Amino acid sequence: MIGSMSNHSTQRDWGRLITAMLTPFAEDGSVAYAEAARLAKWLVEVQRNDGLVVSGTTGESPTLDEDEKLRLLDTVLEAVGDTASVIFGAGTYNTAESIRLAKAAERAGAHGAMLVNPYYSRPGQEGLYAHFAAVAESVSLRVMLYNIQGRSAINLETPTLMRLTEVANIVAVKEASGNIGQIGDVCASVPDGFRVYCGDDALTLPALALGAHGVVSVAGHVLGRQIKEMIERFPSDWPEALRLHREMLRPTRALFQYPNPVPVKFALSLRGFACESVRLPLVVLDEHQKQDIRRALPIL
Repeated sequence: MIGSMSNHSTQRDWGRLITAMLTPFAEDGSVAYAEAARLAKWLVEVQRNDGLVVSGTTGESPTLDEDEKLRLLDTVLEAVGDTASVIFGAGTYNTAESIRLAKAAERAGAHGAMLVNPYYSRPGQEGLYAHFAAVAESVSLRVMLYNIQGRSAINLETPTLMRLTEVANIVAVKEASGNIGQIGDVCASVPDGFRVYCGDDALTLPALALGAHGVVSVAGHVLGRQIKEMIERFPSDWPEALRLHREMLRPTRALFQYPNPVPVKFALSLRGFACESVRLPLVVLDEHQKQDIRRALPIL
C-alpha cells in the first residue's frame, strides 16, 4: 500500500479539534455505554469537537479488553453519526493485536485509526517503522500516528516519520513529544496534505504558529468551545487567540496535575456526567486534590 505523497491531499479532513474521549465506568467497574453515548453527543454538540478518539490513552485503553473497545466504538459511531469523525485507538505494543483491532475498526465503520508508539518494548526506529507500516498496510483505513515518548519510552524521530508519510494511508501524526523544536521540524518537513496535530493542550497555539493543523486534546472535554474559538481566531486575530490561550493555561495545567484522565473525569462529573470512576492502577482523586481542580476551573 505504498503510495505517493500526493495521496495525502485527497483525504477527507478529520477536523481541527479532536478530543481523546474518556471512557465512563459504572461504580462496579463495567463500561457505562449509555453514558459514553451521552458524553460523545455532548462533546460534539456543546463542546464543538470535530472528532473523537475512542479507546485512546485518555480512554484508559490499557485496561479495556478487545470486546469493550469495539463496543465503545460502535456506541460512539451510533451516537454521533456523521456529525463528527470517530478515530479508533488501535495501537498497542503487539503488532498482530494492533492489526486485528485496526481491521475490526475498519469493519465497524471508523473514520480512522490511531497508532501509538509501541510502549515498553522500545523497538528502535526500524522497529517503529516496521510496526506502523505493517498495521497501516493491513487496512485501507486512514491512520494517525501518535508520538508520545513520555508514555512509550521511545521517540518517533522525524526522519522515521518522513519514511512513514510514504505509506499512502498514513495521513497524520499526533505530535506529543512536548518538544517545540521537534514539532516545528515535523511541521516544516511533512508533505502537503499530511496533517500534524498537537498532542499537548498547552502547546496548541504555539504548534498552530509552526504549522500544525489542529489538536488532539484532553482539555477539549471541558474547554472545547474555547479551544475551537482559539483555532478559528488564528491567524486572522492573533491577539484574541493569544488571550484565549492564556485564559486556558491554568485550567489546562490543572487537568494534568494528577494522572490523566483522573482530573478530567472529575471535572466532567461536576458537569453532571457519571464518569468519575477509573480502573486500577489509576485511583480517583482525594478530597484535597479535588479542591485543587475546583479552584483551577472557574472558567467552566
